[in-house]
Amino acid sequence: MNQTETVAETRSGVHRIVAWVLAVGGGVGLLASFVLTIEKIALLRDPFYIPTCSINPVLSCGSIMKTDQAAVFGFPNPLLGIAGFAVVTTLGVLLVAGVSLPWWVWIGLQAGATAGVLFVHWLIYQSLYEIGALCPYCMVVWAVTIPIFWYTTLRNMRPSFQYHSVVLVLWYLLIAAGVLQAFWFYWSSLV
Repeated sequence: MNQTETVAETRSGVHRIVAWVLAVGGGVGLLASFVLTIEKIALLRDPFYIPTCSINPVLSCGSIMKTDQAAVFGFPNPLLGIAGFAVVTTLGVLLVAGVSLPWWVWIGLQAGATAGVLFVHWLIYQSLYEIGALCPYCMVVWAVTIPIFWYTTLRNMRPSFQYHSVVLVLWYLLIAAGVLQAFWFYWSSLV
């Protein structure tokens, strides 16, 4: 096997990883966004409705859904997720099917994924330090937005893919540390 074949095989492996991350991550994000939208509609209909994701004082979607941060652009944030994740899922399925996307689609996906990951991190900060509650469905959106951004970026930058998952693990650990720190009073009271 020569150097060219090795690079081609690596690129093919990268292509498959990106395709599946987009297809599965987009699908999971779409489902979480859809459920959040249904929960928000139920809450708008009945202000006393308790969303299915309101489990305890910390894991409480209802308290988050009533904040200004839940509708940054004047409409519920999950509608952004429905639109964005529908596109991501479609592109992922096309890639899994072997379709080659033009460069401008990758640029658009990179712009959308970058905006999404920045928005998600702003929402993480708001949840941890301003609102003081976590939404399990929102955390699912956080969890899938990060690898969608990461693998789209890796695909577009074309660096070595050798330790790609280490960055994701460290990224998730940093967020988990923030959650532990922000709600330490609650977690320590359970012990």
